[in-house]
Amino acid sequence: MTEPKRQRPQPPDYFVISGKLGSPDKEGEYMGLFRRGDDGGRRFVMREKLLSIGDDFWIRDDDGNKVFKVNGKALRVRKTLILEDDSGNELVHIQDRVLNLRGTMKLERHGEDLATVHKALIGIRDRYEIDVENGEDLKAKGNVLAHEYEVKRDGDVIATVTRKWVRARETYGIEIAAGEDEPFLLAVAVAIDQLAD
Repeated sequence: MTEPKRQRPQPPDYFVISGKLGSPDKEGEYMGLFRRGDDGGRRFVMREKLLSIGDDFWIRDDDGNKVFKVNGKALRVRKTLILEDDSGNELVHIQDRVLNLRGTMKLERHGEDLATVHKALIGIRDRYEIDVENGEDLKAKGNVLAHEYEVKRDGDVIATVTRKWVRARETYGIEIAAGEDEPFLLAVAVAIDQLAD
């Protein structure tokens, strides 16, 4: 009788090093999603599309701390989400625009228009345009349904959305470059997730 082959345990494809998720590069150092070393950006873990109206979820940082809450407002005619800080203060109001043929979400801060997120009409791959009211417009490009895309301003990546370093089901990660408006970019990711079919 032959002895069954022993299978060697496989190493995980991610490592937790002092609270940071990453994978080793060629030299064995641990780097972030941008593969440029520590640029001072932050990572967040988000849940996929809300299951129903009135559903809420927390956005956590890479240490597992609750930092923002997406509040799905119930009893509203239009899909409405509120991005709040951990104390419940409204940071960004996210609402769909019903009278627009090509799915559009409007972002507001303190009652003022912040941006409009809509699917681009051209191209084979998923592309979203973010028309910023008082700033440079952004573009999101990649595989949105698989949560693998980048948000760029003038060709520079300012946020990367991925599932590669997140292991929990129905969640994805977003890494935001240092100095960027984190609540705004998280709200953009939530809006894109709501628009994706």
